[in-house]
Amino acid sequence: MHRTAHRPVTVEAHRDKFRALLAPLAARIQTVPLREALGRGLAADVTAPLDLPPFANSQMDGFAIRSADVRDGGAELRVAAPIPAGTQPAALAPGSAAPIMTGAPIPAGADAVVPIELAVPDSFPEPGADATVRLPAAPAGNFVRDAGSDIAAGQTALAAGTFLGPGQLGLLSALGLAEVPVHAVPRVLLVTTGDEVVEPGRPLQPGKIYDANGTLLDSALRQAGLNVTRTGISADDPGELARLLQTHAPEVDLIVTTGGVSKGAYEVVRQALAGHDVEFGAVAMQPGGPQGIGTFDGVPILGFPGNPVSCLVSFEMFLRPVLAELFGSPAPRTTVRARLAEALSSPENKHQVRRGSLGPDGTVRLEGGPGSHLVHALARANALVQIPVGTAALAVGDEVEVWVL
Repeated sequence: MHRTAHRPVTVEAHRDKFRALLAPLAARIQTVPLREALGRGLAADVTAPLDLPPFANSQMDGFAIRSADVRDGGAELRVAAPIPAGTQPAALAPGSAAPIMTGAPIPAGADAVVPIELAVPDSFPEPGADATVRLPAAPAGNFVRDAGSDIAAGQTALAAGTFLGPGQLGLLSALGLAEVPVHAVPRVLLVTTGDEVVEPGRPLQPGKIYDANGTLLDSALRQAGLNVTRTGISADDPGELARLLQTHAPEVDLIVTTGGVSKGAYEVVRQALAGHDVEFGAVAMQPGGPQGIGTFDGVPILGFPGNPVSCLVSFEMFLRPVLAELFGSPAPRTTVRARLAEALSSPENKHQVRRGSLGPDGTVRLEGGPGSHLVHALARANALVQIPVGTAALAVGDEVEVWVL
C-alpha cells in the first residue's frame, strides 16, 4: 500500500529522497569512444598517462637561444638549422640561434625563445643560408612551454563526476586517450495522465486542454541526456495506468508521471500505485507541492504534479540536480545573485520558485505571477528565482539567488 506523508517536507529533504532512490543507478558504468561521451558524466577519475605538453616547446615563432649567449645589450648570433613543429632537433651550439616554429621542441642547450618580430632582420633566412641575426636579451624560460606545465604525468586530469563537454574531451584526447568510462544513460518512461488532456494537433473538445506537460518534461529529460520513452496520454483509469506501467517497467530504469498525485477524488496515479512502495505527500514549495516518490515493481518512480509549471519546476528542483550530482550529467545550473527589478511577496512557510528574466545589468525581472499554469510566462523566462522559506516579502533591489536556465 502506498504511504501518505501528512506534513510537508522541505525542498532539501525531498531532494535527499531522490538521491537515495536513484543512487543505485549510478553504479552502471560503460566505456565509450570520446566522440560518444559528449554530454555524459565521467564515472571514474582519469589520471594523466603523460606530461602535457610532453616536451618543452616554443610558445612563439622566433629563435631558440641559450640565454647566457645574449646579454643586456643584445648579441649577434649565427643562424642554425630551422626547427619545424613535429621534428626532433639537434642540440643548439653555443653562440647560435635556431629558427623555431610555434609548438616545435626546444633543442637541448636552449632555454629561451626570442619572438621573430624582435629580431634584426625580423624574418627567417632561407634554410641552409649562411646568416646571422641580432637578438635582444631574453631570460631563461622566455616563451618556453615546459614539459608538464599544463599537467604532469600521474596527476588527476579529471575527477569522477565531471561533466564531459568539448574542453574536457579535448584534454582527454590531448592525453592520448581514445575511450572514457561514463555512467550509463538512464532509460526513462514518461507518462502523462488526465481525461481532460489531448495530444497537440487533434481537435479540442469543450472541457479539454492540450498536453503541455509531455512536451515540457520530454524536452527537459532529453536535454539532460536521458533516454526517454513516451506513452500516449493515459486516461484517468487506474487499472489502465497500472497495466501500462507493468508493460514498460521491465524495459526502463526510471518512471516519471505527471498529474494524479494530489488529494482530490480522481487522482489516478495514487490509485494505480496502490499496493506499491510509493509515498505521496507535500513539499513546502510553490509551485510543485504535491509529489510522489517510490518504486513500482522495483523500478524507481517519480510522481510530479499536473500543472505545467509545477512539473517543470519539480524537475529543475529535484531530478536535474540529483542527476548532475550522481551521474555528472547534465551540467549543474549556473547559480548567481541578482537584484530584484520589482517587489514580491511569498508564502513564508514555503520555498517559492518564481520565473524571471535575468538581464545583463544583474537585475532579474519576474515573468508572470506565482501561478502554476502560466506557460507563456515560463516560455519568456531564462531563470528561476529562489525565495527561501521564512521570506514573506522582498523589495526592489533586494538580492536573490537565481538559477540560470
